[in-house]
Amino acid sequence: MSDMQSKLTLPNLLTGFRFVAAPALLWFAWHNHPIAFMELLAIAFVTDLLDGMAARLTGQVTEFGATLDSWADVITYLTIALCCWWLWPDVVKRELFYVGLIVASCLLPAVVGFFKFGCFTSYHTWGVKVAAGAMCLTLYVLFLGGPAWPFRAATVICILAAIEEIVITLLLPEPESNLRSAWDVLKRSARNDRQL
Repeated sequence: MSDMQSKLTLPNLLTGFRFVAAPALLWFAWHNHPIAFMELLAIAFVTDLLDGMAARLTGQVTEFGATLDSWADVITYLTIALCCWWLWPDVVKRELFYVGLIVASCLLPAVVGFFKFGCFTSYHTWGVKVAAGAMCLTLYVLFLGGPAWPFRAATVICILAAIEEIVITLLLPEPESNLRSAWDVLKRSARNDRQL
C-alpha cells in the first residue's frame, strides 16, 4: 500500500471534509446565505465528532490524522469567525470581546507549541472536546437569536481548555498526540520520576 493510500482512511476523509467545507462556508457567508451556512457548518461539526471515533473504532489512530485534525480545527474556527462577521456583524460587534477570546484560545496553544517544539501540537484533550462542543452549540443559540450568556459561558470553557493545552506543552519534553488531560501528563511524569 502506498503512503498516499495509507492516508486515505475513513477518519482522514472525515477530517478532510472540513478543509473542503471551509471555502463553501466562506462562499455562503459572503453571498448572505445564513441557513445554508449553518447547515453546512452543522455537517462540518458532525464530521469533527465522527473522525476521532472512526479512528479509534477502525484502529486507524495516527500521528498524521491527529495533526490533520488539528489543522482542520484551526481552519474551521477561523473560517467561522470571518463568516459570522459577514453574516451577523451586529452580533459579532456586540460579542467581539468573547469572539476574540475564542479565537485566541484556538491560536495561542498552537503558537506556544510551535515555539517550543517547532511543530503544530495536536493533543485533542477532553477539555478541548468539551470546549468545542459547548462553542458549537452556543454559536447556534447566539446566531439564531437566542441569549448571549451561553456563548459567553462557552468562552470560559474554551479559555480553560487553551490554558490546559499550554500547560501540557510546557510539561512535555517532546510533542505527543491524543492526550486526555494535563492531569494525565502530570501523573505519568510523577510515575516516571519514581521509577528513576
